[in-house]
Amino acid sequence: MSGKASSSQPSIGLGGSGALSHVYIQYPPLHCSIPGLRGLHYDDGNRLLISSTSDQIFSWKTVPFDPLVTPTCDSVSEGPILRIRFSLDAKLIAVQRSSTEIEFYNRETKETFFQRCRSESENILGFFWTDCPLCDIVIVKTSGLDLFAYNSVSKSLDLVETRKSNVSWYVYTHESRLVLLASGMQCRTFTGFQLSSAGMIRLPKFEMAMAKPEVNSKPVLDAEDVYIVTVYGRIYCLQVDRVAMLLHSYRFYRDAVVQQGSLPIYSSKIAVSVVDNVLLVHQVNAKVVILYDIFADSRVPVSAPLPLLLRGFPRSYSSSRFRESENSEVNNTGESVIYGDNWTFLVPDLICDISNKRSWKIHLDLEAISASSSEVPSVLEFLQRRKLETYKAKQLCLGIVRTVILERRPVSVVARAIDVLVTSYSHSIKTGSYFKGLKNEKTSPSNVPNVNSPVSSTDVSTSRIDGLGKSIRHESAAGIDNESLNRSSTFSASESEDISSFEPKTNSNDLQLGGCKADRASLSGADSANEVHRSSLKYQLPGSSDSSINANIAEQQDSQLTSPAISPDEMYRFVFASVEEEMVGDPSYLVSIIVEFLRSANLEKIKIHPSLYVLTVQLLSRYERYAELGLFIINKILEPSKEVALQLLESGRQSIQTRKLGLDMLRQLSLHQDYVLLLVQDGYYREALRYAWKHKVTTVRPSLFLEATFASNDSQHLAAVLRFFSDFIPDFHNTADFNSYYRVLNEMKSSIAA
Repeated sequence: MSGKASSSQPSIGLGGSGALSHVYIQYPPLHCSIPGLRGLHYDDGNRLLISSTSDQIFSWKTVPFDPLVTPTCDSVSEGPILRIRFSLDAKLIAVQRSSTEIEFYNRETKETFFQRCRSESENILGFFWTDCPLCDIVIVKTSGLDLFAYNSVSKSLDLVETRKSNVSWYVYTHESRLVLLASGMQCRTFTGFQLSSAGMIRLPKFEMAMAKPEVNSKPVLDAEDVYIVTVYGRIYCLQVDRVAMLLHSYRFYRDAVVQQGSLPIYSSKIAVSVVDNVLLVHQVNAKVVILYDIFADSRVPVSAPLPLLLRGFPRSYSSSRFRESENSEVNNTGESVIYGDNWTFLVPDLICDISNKRSWKIHLDLEAISASSSEVPSVLEFLQRRKLETYKAKQLCLGIVRTVILERRPVSVVARAIDVLVTSYSHSIKTGSYFKGLKNEKTSPSNVPNVNSPVSSTDVSTSRIDGLGKSIRHESAAGIDNESLNRSSTFSASESEDISSFEPKTNSNDLQLGGCKADRASLSGADSANEVHRSSLKYQLPGSSDSSINANIAEQQDSQLTSPAISPDEMYRFVFASVEEEMVGDPSYLVSIIVEFLRSANLEKIKIHPSLYVLTVQLLSRYERYAELGLFIINKILEPSKEVALQLLESGRQSIQTRKLGLDMLRQLSLHQDYVLLLVQDGYYREALRYAWKHKVTTVRPSLFLEATFASNDSQHLAAVLRFFSDFIPDFHNTADFNSYYRVLNEMKSSIAA
């Protein structure tokens, strides 16, 4: 899915005009503005941005991302700080003071203790907290892993296990509980461990590919060149090969690690982000970002390479004023300087400006991405896979389908687009993701993906520490595939049966969607049990007038809507009914599109609301296509329902055969009362009586028959009706209707005799 770049209309660049971009960061950033701060750290386990003064530690929550969030403060002793991490229960703070010492602070009792290397020949590369039942914290050293359990009684760490290995540097992601240890002369040999709630699992050792620049040259893999990301619930390790100018991908399986392919890179310095399962490869030197949706079979970028945009910067600020306070983002001309030297990308979607103590969150511009391609099915597939901005993705999908129908694109093109939406809806219903309720912003530590039992995953960070103590932090999410190694070695991961799902689990109650009232027919007779999910959300299609209101609605709906899937009822209300009002002339094209939708829904065994069938009857009847309408009914293209039957009766005023089809449908659906009433309205009250007697219809008011018979001015018929109800309804002769019409019958007989 690639094509021309499009303008992001809501964007406000530094120059005050819109800019071409598919990815943006939003002003203002999260600013660690406390005076005297030094250093900036990221705690991926608790999703905290951390900085410190000489004797205090300040931490800011990054999920949900709020630029105005208030920091928490903890007092510590003075000294050097290499890295900081809070325990998962937030009761302890671990501060690495040197390459041989870690100091621990109890936040409640204010007590401290130290953990030091036992040998002078080994150095601490880093550490991380875990909820593995074997231990509470893992310290990574040049000699391997030390697993410790916290002893709350003695206020110290007890050594549980040691895993010996020569380690140059390591990569760790908290949510996957996966740590990769780099070793060897070229740092290209990796040993992996997963420490999850299920225990500790060792992964197979593997080597990364590296091209040789010269015959006798052996390049060394740097920690900055390795990323761990999670895309669609699958762990990938991405490795930059600067010589070959490729980004190699490795996927983790239970019994192997397999290279899945490579992506080209166009800059000697790159960074990686993941936003809503879209892989963003930042070409830092070129100052552009390339998007990949690796769920698809193709390794073609989603869109053309475009710059990262700074959006929302107020126009009233002068460039000089901004330059004084944000000199890392703006050059001396006042224009945006993206990918500054002090920027650090935290996988999946954060950027840290180390020198200015600022953090930005990366966003996708779905509207710009969808407008940049003319391949409608591909665009819809891309939008249907989005989970962060589900409301916007749904709006865009509805608007795209509506547009291609109004433009009268070939039926085959529209049919493929419809197939995408119907298949997505069917899948969301089967997986229960169509409308789960409120999404949890943060997954509890117990929901840890592991090899034996893969579960939900969310955004976490990756820390890279080399042998010299250099720390590079990146954020990611991870989960190891629980499947054997029998997969093709391609970068694509479209084979859904091979995918381990890591959708976030929530404890919130499922929300029951309310019904939607149809515009063109009464739905009172619809069987709500057959409506799997009928959204009551009131969407505004793209192009609606009040964009600010739409933005507020979208933000609220995104907190509830967990899937952009479009239900058949929404297709009727926001596509077919809307399009029908704007299209003029022969309805053949629109009817053909509706038939394609019915075909696709039938293949997925999805229930269609009668409103769409009613619309089809109206379209064919309006242009007197009664023969085609009859074939649609006889061949069951239009499913029988009370609404359809009533519309056939309405349309049958100019076609006796069509009206007969409506009556037959009522009888077929065993809607005996409605059938009897229509017979009476048409004057066939004797046939109605026979039918009521045969099918024991006791809910029709006798007065309807008596009034119709009286209007015929036939005393014999009136006498027969009175006799029928006297026999059919107990104690009818004691009712007011009997007395009134019996008196009328006597008067009619008297007048005849006279």
